[in-house]
Amino acid sequence: MKKLLYLSMLLLFVLTGCTEEKKEFTVLQWNIWQEGTMIPGGYDAIVDEIIRLRPDFVTLSEVRNYNNTNFTARLTQSLKEKGETYYSFYTYDTGLLSRYPITDSLTVFPENGDHGSIYRLTADMNGKKMAVYTSHLDYLDDAYYNVRGYDGSTWEEIPIPTTVEEVLERNVASQRDDAIKMFIEQAKKDREAGYTIILGGDFNEPSHQDWTEETKDLYDHHGLVIPWTVPVLLDEAGFVDAYRSFYPNVLDYPGFTYPSDNPAKPAEKITWAPKADERDRIDYIWFYPEEGLTVKDAAIFGPKGSIVRSERVQETSKDKFIEPQNVWPTDHKGVLVTFQY
Repeated sequence: MKKLLYLSMLLLFVLTGCTEEKKEFTVLQWNIWQEGTMIPGGYDAIVDEIIRLRPDFVTLSEVRNYNNTNFTARLTQSLKEKGETYYSFYTYDTGLLSRYPITDSLTVFPENGDHGSIYRLTADMNGKKMAVYTSHLDYLDDAYYNVRGYDGSTWEEIPIPTTVEEVLERNVASQRDDAIKMFIEQAKKDREAGYTIILGGDFNEPSHQDWTEETKDLYDHHGLVIPWTVPVLLDEAGFVDAYRSFYPNVLDYPGFTYPSDNPAKPAEKITWAPKADERDRIDYIWFYPEEGLTVKDAAIFGPKGSIVRSERVQETSKDKFIEPQNVWPTDHKGVLVTFQY
């Protein structure tokens, strides 16, 4: 009798517990290059691509709110007119969209000159408490340009740094570390309150997971293995780089997001370092790995082409691409990640 009861309970577990369906949500990180205004038809392309991908959350970089407009308010209205409902709030040089009503919003790192900003929204996603952050960090003191022989502020050609210390010293001026430290502090409070944490953004800084022994002689890294400080800080705080966790092989899946080829512009108008191979992954989605939360899929969103030494090249990597339908509104490629829990 006991054996029969045990077998019945085991069967019930198999039929119920083991067949529980995983839930999913998607996050799109996308630098839209001054609201798509640099490309004819760029704004409409932003609207159309969001409708096509239908991400649950969108973290936008390079929002400028031109002509005293609230860009994300305008964007949500355009989406609504085409049958898609998103929620947003005013941000300075970033944007946040949510398919779920926003329960709270916060300025985490306020815009300070050209040192970027970080914002956060919270939302209830069918009973799951979400805290989604967007960032666009300092773009002038770009130490990764210094390695390519260009000054990150004036874009003049300079001697190439020969040591890691030289590179990281320049990083301090950017205040990117300060911004990320403030994010980590706020995210800790959100985690303690039971929120799932997502951070998307254009960090304007490569990853230590990409500038490795394997890649030190590629992409004009000039033999340097650099522990880029923003990703290191996130790593040490327990956060996970969604794309690199799904594709750990940096040679097969470099995941470059910048500079993206764009047929609407001459090549020299897309890259700031015309004689350099500046391909990098600087647009990220990070998350805190709570129990049960995993990456189901990840893809680069944008053209397969990049700009290398002012020439258009087609990437031959194994990266998964979601290519644009028509107009590409930016000089970056986005990142689309599917999470399951």
